[in-house]
Amino acid sequence: MGEVLILVDHVDGKLRKTTAELLTIARRLGEPSAVHIGPGAETAQVTLAKYGASKVYVFDDEAALKNLVAPQAEVLAAVAAKTSPVAVLIPSNTAGKEIAARLAVKTESGLITDAVDVQAGEGGPVANQSVFAGSYTVKSQVTKGAAIIAVKPNSTAIEAAPAAGAVEKVEVTLSDLATAAPITDRQPKAKSGRPELTEAQIVVSGGRGTGGDFSPVEAFADSLGAAVGASRAAVDAGWYPHSNQVGQTGKQVSPQLYVAAGISGAIQHRAGMQTSKTIIAINKDEEAPIFELVDFGVVGDLFNVLPQATDEVKKRKG
Repeated sequence: MGEVLILVDHVDGKLRKTTAELLTIARRLGEPSAVHIGPGAETAQVTLAKYGASKVYVFDDEAALKNLVAPQAEVLAAVAAKTSPVAVLIPSNTAGKEIAARLAVKTESGLITDAVDVQAGEGGPVANQSVFAGSYTVKSQVTKGAAIIAVKPNSTAIEAAPAAGAVEKVEVTLSDLATAAPITDRQPKAKSGRPELTEAQIVVSGGRGTGGDFSPVEAFADSLGAAVGASRAAVDAGWYPHSNQVGQTGKQVSPQLYVAAGISGAIQHRAGMQTSKTIIAINKDEEAPIFELVDFGVVGDLFNVLPQATDEVKKRKG
């Protein structure tokens, strides 16, 4: 079985859940190997081995993360040239999709983005891919080079499978072009105590129907341990931060449960959430387009429905 490289998604060695998901998928395709770029590999190695990484390729030069995504693509290309992998799996977020595209160009390989599942197949990995703003799911397969696949978070259940996790240092001389766009400043996101929107198993979003009052949305989300999202209309009105926008021009989420409260269901919003496993909508308008794609719909005022749901959740949790 050939190697399957996965790009480690981390903050100073603290792994995001997407990394364990990618390792779980990689085991279906071949022998998983992790590529850790930046500091913190010593901390990450134990967890990477726990979820199946037989090798951990480490490039610990901080310069790779002090510039925009080009250095990470160069490091991955160098490791790919050395290992000739069956596939390279990368998180399908804003940065990950650009890294994947750059890597595909460098390695002259086919690229698949927004995969919601990946399985082994004849001739290489086969991905279920979300296309046309999430309106359809198609099966896609790369026909040239290693399969470069950007996988959406929450696409698979995490499974531990301890492996060696042998560390191997990678030496790469970054090009001048790769370091031409340095990051001059970083502002950490204010901590809310809630999970990261794109990684959350449950997301509760509010829209125009909130009238700017997100308190029932937040209370229900907190009762479930969920992340809070918002529609573009709510964000554009200044009711909630842009970093919480779910939609084609915001963040794309694929949780196990998505609750849309006071959201009409315009295509812009649907593009960001309709790959969710279970969708529940709460809206006063029984003709709202959101009801066309939900698993469960509640026709009612969110200010009446959500507090009752919150109380019931708390009661059942004891």
